[in-house]
Amino acid sequence: MTTWHDRVHSVNPFLTRENYSRRSITAYKIFTTLSWLLLVIVTVHYTFAKPHDGHHRHTIWGQNHHRHTPFALNSIITSIYWIVLFVLQLGYVWHLFSSNTDAVNAAANVGSHFIFNNLFYFAFVMLWVRSHFWIAELILIINFFNLTALYFRHSTLPRLIHIPVVSGPLAFNYVALFWVGAAMVNAHTLPARILANIAIWGILVYGGFYLIAFKDYTMGFALSVLAAALGVAQFLTHVIAFQWIFAFVIMALLFIMTILISLPGALGEKIRYRQQGQVVSEDRERAPLLDDR
Repeated sequence: MTTWHDRVHSVNPFLTRENYSRRSITAYKIFTTLSWLLLVIVTVHYTFAKPHDGHHRHTIWGQNHHRHTPFALNSIITSIYWIVLFVLQLGYVWHLFSSNTDAVNAAANVGSHFIFNNLFYFAFVMLWVRSHFWIAELILIINFFNLTALYFRHSTLPRLIHIPVVSGPLAFNYVALFWVGAAMVNAHTLPARILANIAIWGILVYGGFYLIAFKDYTMGFALSVLAAALGVAQFLTHVIAFQWIFAFVIMALLFIMTILISLPGALGEKIRYRQQGQVVSEDRERAPLLDDR
């Protein structure tokens, strides 16, 4: 007899499963692709066009310029970040169409989180360009919990899934909490800027946690790029200020830590396989990005 617990288990989209039915995989293919396309189309559209409704309408980067706070980001660097992320996410979507069962199951296990992430970011963009900062910040907070849960529930994903689905979106979501939060409170006063000078170090602490605890160099690199975007934007508008100096210091420290953590492992692995006269096996290529603990 089917119990209530079994029924809940069967319909819970966030549970990890070893096998999926053909119907479930088809559903993931459809909703993953559609949610990704929705986010890409809306993001590209509002990068160049304002919404037609609302009183305080801006493009994504027009809003960033209009509300130039201590956490405003450089549009070029951040746009390149998202272009690369969107391209890598295509690789993730491809896993669902693979003939390799392990690759399909790995992609399906994080599919629900990815779909919700796309929907949350879609909602965020729609709210951001219409100056609904408080609700946009709430959406980012909810998505932060979604991506954090994804990170800790699936910490041994293949690289081509971990980067576009987990670490890339999570790093941006964390920085975006400061970006939108500063716009939300219109942080232009001296006390707000002093608080921003303190809060910015949270990026270093957050990135350092993942680098030290999990040796996750992808989080370190992603946050260093976003710190660079923050530093450039602040330098171009407030030359006499501490914020851009702190941003570049954080960028440098995260980048150095990323190199120190990633390079020895990569070189050691390469030397080991050369000594053994072997090539990297398919299983090794799919090995977890993070250290087993």
